[in-house]
Amino acid sequence: MKAGVGLFSALALFLLMGAVFTERTRQKKPTRRPAATKKPFVPQPAVPAQPEPQEPTDFPPPILGPPSIFPDCPRECSCSPSYPNALYCENRNIRAIPVIPSRTHYLYLQNNYISEVTAESFVNATEIRWVNLANNRIHRIDKKVFEKIPALLYLYVQRNHLKEVPSGLPASLEQLRLSRNRISKIPAGAFNKMGNLTLLDLYHNQLSDNDLEKNIFKDLKSLMQLNLAHNVLKKMPAGVPNSLIQLFLDRNRIDGVPKDYFKGLNHLAFVRLNYNQLSDKGLPKYVFNITTLLDLQLAHNQITSVPLFNTHLEHLHLNHNSIESINGTQICPYSLQADLSDLSLVPRLRYLRLDGNHLSPPIPLDVIMCFRHLYSIVI
Repeated sequence: MKAGVGLFSALALFLLMGAVFTERTRQKKPTRRPAATKKPFVPQPAVPAQPEPQEPTDFPPPILGPPSIFPDCPRECSCSPSYPNALYCENRNIRAIPVIPSRTHYLYLQNNYISEVTAESFVNATEIRWVNLANNRIHRIDKKVFEKIPALLYLYVQRNHLKEVPSGLPASLEQLRLSRNRISKIPAGAFNKMGNLTLLDLYHNQLSDNDLEKNIFKDLKSLMQLNLAHNVLKKMPAGVPNSLIQLFLDRNRIDGVPKDYFKGLNHLAFVRLNYNQLSDKGLPKYVFNITTLLDLQLAHNQITSVPLFNTHLEHLHLNHNSIESINGTQICPYSLQADLSDLSLVPRLRYLRLDGNHLSPPIPLDVIMCFRHLYSIVI
């Protein structure tokens, strides 16, 4: 009997252990849906940047237009039947100037990739009056070019890579624009016999005092506008022509104006000397007492007092200096007690700019009493 009970107990224990083992190995049912499996991130290969064009072979080819009614019209240019004397070659990826037709008076070559101007292209173009070569890569102009076009009036070569003023310029030239180059040299005699030149623009180059010889402008008897702004001048340019009307010298390093500098400049109406190093020490008392002067700009300097000027001056820019006070009695071109029944004697100043100084409103009454035509004052 006892043996039967023991056997039964052993069998029960064996079944119980099997049930426990089965429960542990059985997979558990998930209580919620498993999250979707994300695809592994595979980095995309970077698209290589397009390299910058390198002269000359990587630039796109010249843009060729349709055949022209003019058999001598270069395919990379355009010839309009309405303007048979004009040749339009601008914005066409040109790297070399084509042969210019003999009928051409006006030549447009701006905004291309031209690096050199040689005489071969102009062998038949003796009647050219106007050449626009702005915004190219020009570093050299053969002086023989101008022998082929002796009647040239306007030459525009701004925004190029010239390091000196071209030689052999024709005496007929009336306008010469050479701004935004790298010019640091003016060859001796570059402006000889150029008595017809009215505009000379040398803005934004690298000219210093040593590059402007005393007699460099002596033959420019008709020059009306001289732009030497944004160079590295420390002194006022010597020997400027008496015919000058506009003189622009902004953004240089000029620290003074000689006492008699403007003597003999009987047509000078506009003088700009903004962004220089001018101070009271470098400005003689009556240096700007010029009867012809209409517009005087002396902004962004180191001036501490208002300079004296003539009754004919109409616009005066003195903003961003170091002026602390303004005295109308001192700067008035005439005595405030004078009889001004003759209105022609009243100062003509109409615009006065004084902001950026050490001044604060109100404007002194003696300034208002003196300058009765003053309609705008910025302080």
